[in-house]
Amino acid sequence: MTCRPISEADFPALQALHRHVGWPERSLAGWRWLHANPARVRAGAPAGWVVDGPDGQPAGHVGNLIQRYWLNDQPLNGATGFSIIVTPPVRGASGEMLGAFASQPGMFAAWVFNANRKSQPLYARHGMDPWPEPTHALKLSWIINPVTLACGRFYRAAHRLAPDIVSRWGERLLNNRLSEKPRLALPPGVSVLSDFRDQSRYAEFWAALRAEGRLLADRSPEVLRWRLADPDLTDPPLVLAFNRGREITGYATAMVAKSNILEPPVLEILDLEALAGEAEAIPALMKALRGAVGQMGAAKLRLQMVSPHMLERLGDHVRGTRREGGWGHCHVRFAPGGPDPTLWSPTPYDGDYAMCLRPVPARASATFRAGGVSHGGGRA
Repeated sequence: MTCRPISEADFPALQALHRHVGWPERSLAGWRWLHANPARVRAGAPAGWVVDGPDGQPAGHVGNLIQRYWLNDQPLNGATGFSIIVTPPVRGASGEMLGAFASQPGMFAAWVFNANRKSQPLYARHGMDPWPEPTHALKLSWIINPVTLACGRFYRAAHRLAPDIVSRWGERLLNNRLSEKPRLALPPGVSVLSDFRDQSRYAEFWAALRAEGRLLADRSPEVLRWRLADPDLTDPPLVLAFNRGREITGYATAMVAKSNILEPPVLEILDLEALAGEAEAIPALMKALRGAVGQMGAAKLRLQMVSPHMLERLGDHVRGTRREGGWGHCHVRFAPGGPDPTLWSPTPYDGDYAMCLRPVPARASATFRAGGVSHGGGRA
């Protein structure tokens, strides 16, 4: 078995591969959008690697999400692995694909921040260590609707007992608010952000953030416009700003996702950042996000990537949280001679979450607008 770089001709087969293992499927337009990642094109890196099965079609896959980083005025490239799939015809191919990913040239680091419990032991074999300490195994969630979460646990238990029957039930745990524009009660200083022009208040915030001298993933208006143009998004993510007069000193991005037909909707935090001297932004943005969960039809708020620095900045919001994970879902291989890792405090933005989370299905939302299936499968 030999792994090879992905080509655009592989997109239909990659759709089928994700469907086969029950993972969120990208449309062909979505694969083309991901392939056009400006950072990947600029770096000339592969979009990922596949291993072909006996029929000549991809039966194994690892995605390669390239991100540009800045350390002062020095540009760097980093790589995030995603959608690591190995089917029985190519069993054992994960080693070659992960080896190609982890050792690719021109990257200050290669990492996976979304490893599942079963796959996480693989990464140590390719020089990828659990990082950051001591939070590489930590996810935080804030429960808003425990009844809906309990229903999700019931459906999962039923699926384990009778998977064929339960799979035919279709989408569960939907509600009308998923298809409505939320009426948000935002705390003082917080506003919805939608202007990502090159000359905007957000552009000024990014310039100030970059000037701090930390190792930061590119959050320029150009990159955010590309991310928000994902054709597979059923609703645009919620973007919030914390304001000091006309100056933005912190921002957050979140989207409602539903990992499969039986799981409840979750408001997933995609990014949470603030200027170094700003003590109020992160707590205020978290208050706004926690208040938005129910209004957006979600059952809980979740932060899937937590650095030690972020744990400190969350302040009192850490109290009463549910600590999820428990296995090392974050693994990194740093290239020799690269920047000091302590300069990097990653958030979910650095991982694959924005690309791999499953949005609430558009057809399901449309059903609600027409008065169809509601929470738990009853009638609206």
